[in-house]
Order: sequence, then structure tokens, then C-alpha cells
Amino acid sequence: MAGGEGARLRPLTSNMPKPLLTVAGRPMMEHVLNLVRRHGITDVVVTVSFMANAIRDFFGDGSEFGVELTYVDEPAPLGTAGSVRNAADLLTERFIVLSGDVVTDIDLSRIIAFHGEHEALATIGLTPVDRPLEFGIVITREDGSIDRFLEKPTWGQVFSDTINTGIYVLEPDIFELIDPARPVDFSAEVFPELLREGRPLFGAVTQGYWEDVGALDAYLRVHKDALDQVVQLDIPGFQVADGVWVGEGTEIAPDVETVGPAFIGPDCTIESGTRLGAYSVLGAHCRVLANVQLDRCVLLDSVYVGPGSRLRGAVVGKSANLRSHVRADEGVVIGDEVQVGHNATFGPDVKVYPFKTVEDGAVVNSSIVWESRGASSLFGRDGVDGLANVDITPELAVKLALAYGTSLRKGETVVTSRDSSRSARMLKRALMAGLNAAGIHVLDLEVASTPVTRFLVKSPKAVGGLTVRLRNDDPSSVSIHFYDGTGMDIHEDAQRRIERSFQREDHRRALPEEIGDISFPHRAVEDYTVELAEIVEPGQIAERQFKLVIDYGYGSASLAMASVLTKLRADVLAVNPYSSTIGRLSFDMAASTRRVADLVRASGAHLGAVFDPAAERLTLIDDEGDVLTHTEATLCFVELICDHLLGDRIALPVNMTGHAARIAAGYGVTVQHTKVSTPALMEAATQPGVGFAADGEGGYILPGFLPAFDAAAALVKMLDLLARSGRQLAEVRRGLPAVHMIHEAVATPWEQKGLVMRSLLERAEGELVLVDGVKVGNGLEWALALPDPAEPVTHLWAEAGTAAGARALSKDYARRIRRLVR
Repeated sequence: MAGGEGARLRPLTSNMPKPLLTVAGRPMMEHVLNLVRRHGITDVVVTVSFMANAIRDFFGDGSEFGVELTYVDEPAPLGTAGSVRNAADLLTERFIVLSGDVVTDIDLSRIIAFHGEHEALATIGLTPVDRPLEFGIVITREDGSIDRFLEKPTWGQVFSDTINTGIYVLEPDIFELIDPARPVDFSAEVFPELLREGRPLFGAVTQGYWEDVGALDAYLRVHKDALDQVVQLDIPGFQVADGVWVGEGTEIAPDVETVGPAFIGPDCTIESGTRLGAYSVLGAHCRVLANVQLDRCVLLDSVYVGPGSRLRGAVVGKSANLRSHVRADEGVVIGDEVQVGHNATFGPDVKVYPFKTVEDGAVVNSSIVWESRGASSLFGRDGVDGLANVDITPELAVKLALAYGTSLRKGETVVTSRDSSRSARMLKRALMAGLNAAGIHVLDLEVASTPVTRFLVKSPKAVGGLTVRLRNDDPSSVSIHFYDGTGMDIHEDAQRRIERSFQREDHRRALPEEIGDISFPHRAVEDYTVELAEIVEPGQIAERQFKLVIDYGYGSASLAMASVLTKLRADVLAVNPYSSTIGRLSFDMAASTRRVADLVRASGAHLGAVFDPAAERLTLIDDEGDVLTHTEATLCFVELICDHLLGDRIALPVNMTGHAARIAAGYGVTVQHTKVSTPALMEAATQPGVGFAADGEGGYILPGFLPAFDAAAALVKMLDLLARSGRQLAEVRRGLPAVHMIHEAVATPWEQKGLVMRSLLERAEGELVLVDGVKVGNGLEWALALPDPAEPVTHLWAEAGTAAGARALSKDYARRIRRLVR
């Protein structure tokens, strides 16, 4: 009998029939089938109702499980007896009835033999239990015949501890007592009628394990009993230690502490520093990252648990995604495909139903049933991003590309590119398929840097572009960036159009003759390098004969830079040029910067440079081997470029040091402050009169070439500026004023961010700058408070004439924010 909904086990059974819920790596119904097969029964009729197709699809005809299955649909609830009566045509000889959603190892042969010996019409399997209140008590005579029934008794009525297990051996004559026209129950109607008529009704008391997994505590308990081998189940995998089973293909770091008993399913990955406490159960394909602690937890298939998370006594549904430092207490149940943000905390007994989103830093003390908490936005600060093949799957990529293609006119062309990683390659192919399906042509650069992609998007051939890359801060994550026809990031309006189409699945499907084509440009890199050389004075640079050390971060920028630097007669030591996935995954920005600094000192080079793998951000090392901070590098650019600026303004974010404006003012150049965001800076770079832009974090924009970050263009421009000035970079750096600026993040709950900003604004003393956030003061003494758009924190910057002054100003504003939050 496999038609129940398992309502008391929700949210685990919200979108899964209860018989398919796994215990120790196998669905409960599979354990039941294994039991009946061990007792020589191979002809099985399955009554199905709730999510019947899911059961059919999993078990098929039963041949894989050593039995022959026939399915009978129950169109409406018929009761336990009515459900069996519905299959009467298939039950023409003695048969046994079992539930497909219990866990038991009871001796079925013993019950069947007892039935035959007593020539019974019906025999009920009985078993003693410690707490019989929730079950039907059956009182028998000495010969095993049933004396009376007590359904759901009170303690005052408990005269026996033997209960009805729902296991029945029946003769086909039983159908005479079951009305086919209405719902009928065995224990409430059929068996009491047999008793009244004095027909042979017996109870066979048998020893063995039996658990009706009717509630979540029972679900955890049955796992404990299975691992303790209190119940004899066929547990898949290899028993690698006493009470520890591990499935095939699972990888466990050497220092993982596993306290038995425990079960780890096939193809799991358990990273270093993790502790799997006693009674930990992991389904197939789970990924548990570093320094996770699990105690008495059940993780169903394909669960992802981020680093530093702590779960105790919790159950996590299929394909749920828990980011870093998640906390869950006893009794927590997280449903299928729930997305849980970083640092989220769940109180005891909280239940989160499937497909919900829980935001970063959320404290959840009540169950989430209908509403969806947290940001549901598809686009974040870095485009569409997430864990490769976890958040960002090929299925999502196709759907996303269909939504993007639908926002464009049929027959238009989009440029695509990727980095060298396998993840990006897989996802770009899916994106291209989705674009073609929407009737959009694709101009594929294959592997190309982000600036080269933006450059080609500017051409008349394309109306937009996208690139797929591993994130610099997390090589297990990817980001998909979208560009408009100018090579800039698409506007928020375009993002919203894509999101609406994505959420509604309102996609355009092209006719077969309208499906988009894929082509490959032949001179994209050459065109980029030719135009790049035109923004400088090649002759002056060539005269300096620069000696350079460049780390390309395994990115494809090395393919374009080789020909440019050759034309400029530069002597280049190239480190980490374009490589495959392995090189890209192993890139460490800090280690590479230290290595380049050593090579500059050892080789006597004029300049060192480190590109991020996307070739958007640049780190500079001067001729003395000193690594410039991004603030120092920005000030060097301002000092050198203002005397040769094509315009009268430079664009810098509002959190940039006040020294930049002072330096620029000395050359008659003004600073246009922008919001602290990449799109805002790029937008400013397109305005007339703006000749340079920088974000203070290694991103530089040369508007006359490309209105976006380009590490290669920034490096070539720095060579041009040094050649024109006749100076060395170390000399320029030593001439910079000392900068005393502090940045910190103050924890701020989402619901209090508005309060914090309003209060700081109302209590501000001094000059106010409201470009982005609340900035109090200007020049070289100021403080800026800015809520983070994606995390529950407020960013705080403070600058003063001395380090002590900056610290004091920062502490003062941090204290104000914390007081407001309390």
C-alpha cells in the first residue's frame, strides 16, 4: 500500500510520496520489497494514489529489485480495505498486505505459517511496543484468536502492549465484507465485523523491528536504529569501520573525523576539517565543505553544505543549498531545493517548506510555509552568479538564455565568451543553445578576456554580449555577465525584463527555420590590439625599452598582450599565461603578487603587473619591487594622467581618498564622485569630458578606448604615462601624500538598515554628501556609511589627517551604528 501522502512528515513529503523517503540510502518501499523478497514473495501489487507516477518511475516493473510489480490506481481515498478491494481482480489467492512506508524486519514467513496452521480468514501481524497509545491495541486469547480491539486507547484502557502493525494475511473471501461503493477501513470496520460474525480472525504475535515512520522524530529514530542495526536492513555501500558505511565514489579528506555509526552515500565529497558526528546520514551526491560539523543529521540526496556550518538533529531535503556558517538546531527540517544564505540561523523545530529562499544572516525562529523570505532577484552585484553545477546549472543557463533572447529582437546577434575553466565551457554551451532557441545568432569568441568581449560587443555586428567566468574570490562559483551594445553592463531595466521572462517562463521559441546560428570572428583579438595601441604614443614607449614582469593569472589576456608589447619593444617575462582549468583553479592573487615582486627585484625590471584572470583588474609593482596598494596605484594614475587628460574631469567613487581630488585640482582637473558601484562608474565614464575613471580596487577605465575596466589597457597607459614623464613608478609613489583611511563592516540587520541611515542623516554635523550613502565631511576628514545591497552589514569608511584620527572617526561612527542596532 503506497498511496499515502505522509502529511505529518511535511515538508519532506511536500513534493515526494512517503514511500520514496529514504532510510539509510534506500527508499522505505525498497526496504519493504527487499523484505518480502527475502521471504520468497516476488509477485507484488502496489496501490498508488498521491504522486503515483513518481513511484512508478522509480520502481518500474520491479525487475531491478527482484520482484514483479503491478500498479493499481486509487482515484479517490478508499480506506485501507477499500484500497485493497480496488485490486481484487489481481488477488485471487492467499495474499499478504503491507504498508510501503514502514520500516520493519518482522518475520513474514512466521505470520503466513501461523495463518495456514489456524485456517484463518484473516491474520493480523502483532508486535509489542513501548508506547501503544498511538496505535490500535489487539487483545488475543491463548490460541491466538482475537478477543477485542481498542483503537487509539487512553492509558486507562491499555490492557496490552501488542499493536496492529498493518501487516495482514488474507484470503480472497475477505472481499465479501468490503463494500466497493465507499471507503472502508480494515481495523475500524472489516475486522470488527469478522469478530462479530465469529469468523476465523487471528493475531500472530511476532518479534522483530517495526516502526511506523509517521512523524519527523520517528524518521530520525529509525535512522538511529538502522545504523545501530536494531533493525536488519540492507544498507548499501562498504562498511569501512565499525558502524560506518561509505558509498562508491565518495571522497573524504584524510583529516575528516567520522564518529560511528554513520552512513555516507555514493559520490559524496567531504572536505577537510569536517566532523561527522554519530548518526550522521548523507544521501547520494552530497557536498560538505571544510570545517562543517554534523551531529545526528539526515541529509537527503544532492545537498550542499557550505564551510563552517553547524547542524544538529536536523533533516535537510534534496538539492537544498546551505551556504557558509549556517546554524540549525534540533528538530529543524529544511525542504527540497531551499536556498539558505550565509550565516543564517534556524531555531529549534523550525520547518522550511520546499523552494524557499532564506536570506544571508537571517534568524529564523518560526516555520516558513507559504511565504518566500529573502531576495529572489536573479541578478546580483556580479551578474548572475552562484556555485557551478549547484546554483548555476546547465538547465538554469538554458532558461536564462531563453529569457535574455526573448528580450531581444529575433535575428539579432549576441557575443559570447568564457574563461578557460570547464565549468564556464559547459555553461556557455548551454547559454548558446538557449539563445539559438530564441532565434538569436551567436558570435562566439570561445576563450576571451572580459575586455576583449566588451570591445567586440561595441562593434555594429552585435547588440549585446555575455561572458561566463569563475569568480576570483571563489573558484567553485561562476558568474554570468551581460553587456549592452556599448560594451557596458546591462541596465537594471534590462535585468528586470530578463528576470520577468525567467520567472514566468514566458519565452519565445523560434520556428525551426528561425533558430539562431553560431559563427566565430577571425580577427577579434587583432582588432582589439590595433585599437589599444592607438591610445598611446608607441614611439615614446619603445624608446624607454621597458623591462616588465607580468602575471596573467592564467587568463586569455596573454594572447592579446603578446603582440601589443612586442610592438612597443618591451622585454617581458610572462608568468602564468593562458592555461587550462587546473591553472585557473590554482591561481592565488596574493601569492602571485609576492612572486612578481621578487622577480622585479631580481631582474631589475621597470615594472611588475598582476592581472586578475578576467583581465579587468590590475595590481602594480614598482621598479623597486614594492607592491602598490590600489589606493596608491590610483593616485599614481591621477598624478600622471591629469597632465595629458582628454577631458576636464575624472570619475572616482565617493569613498575615494580626498587626496585624489587635491592632486587633480593642481592640474585644473575636477573629480566627479559616483556611487560605490561598478555600473555607476562605467556610466560616468561615458559622459562627455570624463577622461579617466577608477574604482580604487584595481579597476581602471580609459573612456576613449573602452567604458569598462581593462587591466591590459591600464598597463599600456601606465607605460605611456611613464614614458611621457620620464619618471619611474617608485619615484611617483614616493611623491604621494600619506593616506590615512579605514574601512570596516558593521553588522546591521536588514530591517534596521533604513533606521541606521535615517538616524545618521538626522544627526549629521558638518558638510553632507549624499551621492551614495551618508557621507559627513569632505576633503581629508570625512566618514561614509553605506548599506551593503547583498549582505546584512553597513560599510563604513573614514579618512583623517592622521592614522589615529581615522581610527577615532571610524570607531565613533561604528559605535553610533551599533547603538542604533541595539
